Amino acid sequence: MGFLASSERAAQRLVRRVGTWKDYAVLLIVLLAAWEALSRVLPSYVLPPLEAVFETILSLNFIHAYVTLLRVAIALLAAFGTGLVLATVMYLSKRAERYLMPIISLIMAVPAICWVLFAILWFREQEFRVFFVLFAVCMPGYTIDILDGIKSVPYQLREVIMVFRPTRYQLFRKLVFPSILPNILTTWKVNLGLGIRVVTVAELVGTLTGVGYALNFALGNLSMKEIMAWTVVLVISLLALQGLVYMIESYALRWRR
Repeated sequence: MGFLASSERAAQRLVRRVGTWKDYAVLLIVLLAAWEALSRVLPSYVLPPLEAVFETILSLNFIHAYVTLLRVAIALLAAFGTGLVLATVMYLSKRAERYLMPIISLIMAVPAICWVLFAILWFREQEFRVFFVLFAVCMPGYTIDILDGIKSVPYQLREVIMVFRPTRYQLFRKLVFPSILPNILTTWKVNLGLGIRVVTVAELVGTLTGVGYALNFALGNLSMKEIMAWTVVLVISLLALQGLVYMIESYALRWRR
């Protein structure tokens, strides 16, 4: 009976997954068809044909894409680690939360373009400029989401687990981390999209490598097909990264099904 129930649940998950991919495929076909139809009506400098865009993609220097994704990964990992530490400190100390939360809220309120301008004026090193901008934009989101996740752990569960006199490590591993994992995965999905959007702006005006720089170069050449090609690369990269997070979420939170 246990085997049959497990097989049935696996089949249901497969059906849902196939249904989701089917919806995505239909939407993609509709978008591509609309793109091709509009490209036959609009001038090529407004919307180039699909064939020209895909030919341009094949000729792109993908080193720029690798550099951009590496910058995003390093900055987001640093922002996540800092956010995790700050959220833990603020949860353990109400005084720390009282003083740190206004600072984090203030950092979050500053527009991304302002951080880009600050980085250009404050720092000479190009890589640190991009890192600083991504860190400043994404760190507050990690901190707030993780802190909210820790605070949302039910008090009754804390009381039950404290009966067994766990160490702090056991308390975190057995209760806190499993409880905040959905918050962590959700904020990663959000910050991946935010990071991709912000890094291109930072690269646009502050570096000599990366997709942002390549977009600026294409703009100087008035090449709409190259701009569209890099846009497609960025969208595919973001969807792939978010898909990876969804896969981790599907495995790590399989108990919720």
